[in-house]
Amino acid sequence: MHTTDHSIIHGHAVPTGLCIGGQWLTTGATIPVTNPATGDVIAQVADGGAADSISALDAAVEAADAWRHWAPRARADLFHRAYALMVERADAFAAVMTAESGKPLAEARAEFALSSGFFLWFTEQIAHLHGTYQEGSPGGYRVIAGHQPVGPSFLVTPWNFPMLMSARKAGAALAAGCTVVMKSARETPLTAALFVQTLQDAGFPAGVVNLVHTSGSAEVSAVLMADSRLRKVSFTGSTGVGTQLMKQAADHIINPSLELGGDGPFIVLNDADIDLAVDQAIICKFRNAGQACVAANRIILHRDIADEFTHKFVDRARALVIGDGFDPGVTVGPIISERQRARVVSLLETFTSVGAETLLGGQPIDGPGFFFEPTVLRFTDNNHDFCNEEMFAPVAALYTVDSVREALDFANDTHYGLSAYLFTSDISRAVTIAERLDFGMVGVNRGIMADPAAPFGGIKASGIGREGGHDGIHEFLEPKYIALTIDEEAGIN
Repeated sequence: MHTTDHSIIHGHAVPTGLCIGGQWLTTGATIPVTNPATGDVIAQVADGGAADSISALDAAVEAADAWRHWAPRARADLFHRAYALMVERADAFAAVMTAESGKPLAEARAEFALSSGFFLWFTEQIAHLHGTYQEGSPGGYRVIAGHQPVGPSFLVTPWNFPMLMSARKAGAALAAGCTVVMKSARETPLTAALFVQTLQDAGFPAGVVNLVHTSGSAEVSAVLMADSRLRKVSFTGSTGVGTQLMKQAADHIINPSLELGGDGPFIVLNDADIDLAVDQAIICKFRNAGQACVAANRIILHRDIADEFTHKFVDRARALVIGDGFDPGVTVGPIISERQRARVVSLLETFTSVGAETLLGGQPIDGPGFFFEPTVLRFTDNNHDFCNEEMFAPVAALYTVDSVREALDFANDTHYGLSAYLFTSDISRAVTIAERLDFGMVGVNRGIMADPAAPFGGIKASGIGREGGHDGIHEFLEPKYIALTIDEEAGIN
């Protein structure tokens, strides 16, 4: 191994190696990074394997004791320096995200703003992790309750929101006093590298933040999860991979946080503001070309307003501008890869074979890049197994129901439980239905919910644990209880 080089992405230098123990290292093998809007390879990053991941864990373990004992104010001051550097590099983060993920530049800038907001939120929590002090129940001792870092943590980030997931996971873990080994998504390693470089430049000690890129995710994860020194795993991705990580975590009782698949029902009732519902549905469905776990997967319309909503929604979807995310005015970028686009084509074939009506789009787009037309399908019934399949594509599925009860039952008829959306003008109805939706998050009259102050996460097959809010940092903390014996008469006489 030797010190790595950098790639220049739209004028911004990004390290292309693995970051282990404060050094950027090559491995002799590389992974191509492709711009999905053009199909061009824009960089080559070091390809790490099992031995590299263990070296990264070695570094995290070595740095763990010193890092956990940093004074809260010192750690918070370091976080503030890192936050300021992130803001200075906002243009670089947005450009790198657009180049490797294909999302429109406006979306990349919005992702950076939310990501830096999460990082700032955790910065502000560092000095406010309060404990309790009380008299022991029978007397003679004191109950002192606080927290301690869970320990070296493995953070696995997805390709669809590479900056948000890096900042949300690492921000919480590092603020709690944990050292980390980050594993980037194969498709979007450059954003994670720029994030880690920014933390290094701010002064984070060697070994506190480590980064591994790999073409062998299963091998790297397996070897880390088999090491008893690892105490935490935080993963965002598919339910299938999350299930495997839970099984691996069982051997050493590794603390898991898992944000997995979604099947977001988007319910529009007959008293809803239709124009608002259409606006929010367009954002909730087509943001990041539909490649979001919280996307509107099933748009459920009360029959009284179904035709009006459908007409307006199709018109709005038709006006979306498809193209390279760097081009002005583009609102929908490409699918992340040719393999993912082929999956979307297969999904459409399944849908149409059972009678789904194509109201708009439905075809891949020829030419460079991996584009797919914004698509709207209308289903005549919801009795198919695929109704609950997470699309992860710019494909909207419209369903019609005759009652609120039918809408609620269909919405809850899924093994997922991440996000749901409800549109109604009746506040009592909103509260009543929202409480009965079996999901970790419910947006009422809005299609975007992520907020640094809110607990983000799902239930059932959508995962366990929360990111963000006061819950986020506590995912990386363990309660610590000290029973202190005292002499109740000492010093009185």
